[in-house]
Amino acid sequence: MSVILGLNTSHAGSSAALLVDGVPQIAIAEERLNRIKYYAGFPKLAIQYCLDYTGLQASDIDGVAIGRDSSANRLKKLEFVARNPTKLLNLLGMRAARKKLGNLQDLMAAELGVPADSLRFQQYNVEHHLAHIASAYYLSGWDEAAGFSLDGSGDFVTCMMAECKGREIDVKHRIFVPHSMGSLYTMVCEFIGYDRYGDEGKVMGLAPLGKNTYKEIFDDMLILEEEGIRLNSKYFMPFGSNQGLEFDENGQVVLSRHYSDHMIELFGEPRKRHAEITQRDMDLAFGLQYVFEIGYMHLLNILHRKVPHERVVMAGGCALNSVANGKLFHHTPFRETFIQPAAGDDGLALGAALYVSQQMLQEPRTPRMTNAYLGPEYSEAEIQAALEERQVVYRRLEEADLLQHCCDELEKGNVLGWFQGRMEWGPRALGSRSILAHPGLPDMKDTLNARIKHREAFRPFAPAILEECQNEVFEYDHPSPFMLHVYKIRPEWRERLPAVNHVDDTGRLQTVNEEESPLYYRLIKAFYGRSGIPIILNTSFNENEPIVCEPQEAIDCFLRTKMDSLAIGPFFCTKTP
Repeated sequence: MSVILGLNTSHAGSSAALLVDGVPQIAIAEERLNRIKYYAGFPKLAIQYCLDYTGLQASDIDGVAIGRDSSANRLKKLEFVARNPTKLLNLLGMRAARKKLGNLQDLMAAELGVPADSLRFQQYNVEHHLAHIASAYYLSGWDEAAGFSLDGSGDFVTCMMAECKGREIDVKHRIFVPHSMGSLYTMVCEFIGYDRYGDEGKVMGLAPLGKNTYKEIFDDMLILEEEGIRLNSKYFMPFGSNQGLEFDENGQVVLSRHYSDHMIELFGEPRKRHAEITQRDMDLAFGLQYVFEIGYMHLLNILHRKVPHERVVMAGGCALNSVANGKLFHHTPFRETFIQPAAGDDGLALGAALYVSQQMLQEPRTPRMTNAYLGPEYSEAEIQAALEERQVVYRRLEEADLLQHCCDELEKGNVLGWFQGRMEWGPRALGSRSILAHPGLPDMKDTLNARIKHREAFRPFAPAILEECQNEVFEYDHPSPFMLHVYKIRPEWRERLPAVNHVDDTGRLQTVNEEESPLYYRLIKAFYGRSGIPIILNTSFNENEPIVCEPQEAIDCFLRTKMDSLAIGPFFCTKTP
């Protein structure tokens, strides 16, 4: 038996994933356990949970794979220092901060409370973007594909293009810092007051409210070249050793300022967080998404020129831009995508482990990932104990009755908490840790925001749709099981779906089929039979916190918000008057 532990550590999205004989058993981000969003420290709890879930000990681990390789791209780093000698001390400081990973056995022994001499694993360091591409390719089920990774930066690279064939990932091209599509997105997000790590998705939702007022400026900001892209440095702060990220003593991510004084000269003072969103801010968001999509398609077309396949596997934080993903079929020759559900840096843990398994150990090919349910699950007894501890009124129901009660709640316009099976891997709630509602009620968006989510009114909610009905409702039929594509809603459905139809008549859909998510599929189908709508509004089960993981967290969120009912395992819960 081969046991490989994958880690993303000392980096945003700290996480752990465990493979046994090349097959993913469990993967989880540390934030879901310690409740610190985008936690960037050592994933102690995630490692321990992976071991507990599989019944293994730390001494059983054969290999530990980390999605970072400080020796990668050394020549480019030296060239950068030669051009920017003042940055040498910064780069040395960054290297020293990560040096502790060099003695991983001692670190793991101390964090897990086991003797160092009981650990026998071999350590593997996998280049950041190579781990990203591996996380998608080895789970795609394909024998050939183009490979694409795009984010802020990692191991001095911002974009990697590769040919994936058999077991091999043959890197064809790299784009190096500071020319980063991820940094471009972060810079404008900061300027309009979205200055926290992970805010990019909010600005993607804001963009359709703006106009292309600043087209000429954004065209000047990003320069397209034959072999990639280049950022116009006058809009950005000089590149530093931390690549725009720092971590405080609690493991939380702190963004450094990305925008230059030139941005202030052009647009005036940056918006403060929580200040009113002006038309200027909306227009900046529009311009950002506009120029991002231009750069995104340009890079994908370069990739296709180098690797002329119709299939592309994708990862990296920028691959979470579902609006761009929904348009790539129109603007590039690619016809099929497989996008890693944990496309951000949490996915590095799984990608690094898969790379070691497939490339270095030559283990049997990993089966295709058909769903993202790689997280923890809880027994009926554990759920019942949590309900009784918190004195929640509940009934245990057989499946047919549970689905009937849930449909009754949705039809009445009530808000339903849905906690079932294994937790999702990645940032999207995909029907295991979800809040569900009727998509056809005009006031449902306002109800959810006022009573539970407490977020900006412009942010859209996602439609979860029966896979076989996708082409009836949306203008594209390429499936999106991990909620990573935005498509136009057909005109005849727009008025019927006011709660999930965004201002630009789009929806970030999740396609659901019975094989991949049986109970969730049967709920949507039961609702379809009652309402004539093959869609349920789906949003993450949380309230300004990481998505709930344990039953206690789901129950607490249910009790402290104005959620109407909760289906948790086989139990249906309502609130006492």
